[in-house]
Amino acid sequence: MTRRFLFVLGSSRSDGNTEMLARAAAEQLPDDVEQVWIDLARHPLPDFEDLRHDSDHVRPEGDNRALLLDATLAATDIVIASPLYWYSVSAHVKRYLDHWSGWLRTPGLDFKEHMAGRTLWGVTALAHDEEEVAEPLVGTLNHSAAYLGMLPHCLKGVGGTPIGGVLLGNGSKPGDVLRDTAALTRAKTFFTVEPPFARFPYDREESAA
Repeated sequence: MTRRFLFVLGSSRSDGNTEMLARAAAEQLPDDVEQVWIDLARHPLPDFEDLRHDSDHVRPEGDNRALLLDATLAATDIVIASPLYWYSVSAHVKRYLDHWSGWLRTPGLDFKEHMAGRTLWGVTALAHDEEEVAEPLVGTLNHSAAYLGMLPHCLKGVGGTPIGGVLLGNGSKPGDVLRDTAALTRAKTFFTVEPPFARFPYDREESAA
């Protein structure tokens, strides 16, 4: 299958540090890899309505939900590019992931089976020197991928600390991340490493026992 990357931009402002870092990584992709970029601030999703105990979800048509659903289903690789907002993903990204719950329960989509084996990546910029503060964001992406049987990228952070799943950069003011030479160096090879399947922490603990 030809690889098709979907970049989901979750920042509340355009051309921010997270998007800059994501584009730096995307520049390294081969020319034959298709790239689709969707800015959630410009294509806002409605709040998710949980219908699981009332009725089935209906496949959306003609709106931003349909745009994101079709792009998600068509992608071999999904890149969540979200700044670190209160130590997790942005509200835009959380709403996008919430809609995955509805797609899981939409007749005819077979969303979970379709997503199995696809790759979920993450890119984030944070205004903090200690990268461990991004662990809640990393956990959100890892656990979402683990539930769906997806593949996350595993990246060693500064000092060899395991920061699996997300390319991290440092920046607050627009353009700050372009001065983070370590992040830009990691970006050059971020999409080249073969990722393992995502696993929940308790799965890893059981395997080690």
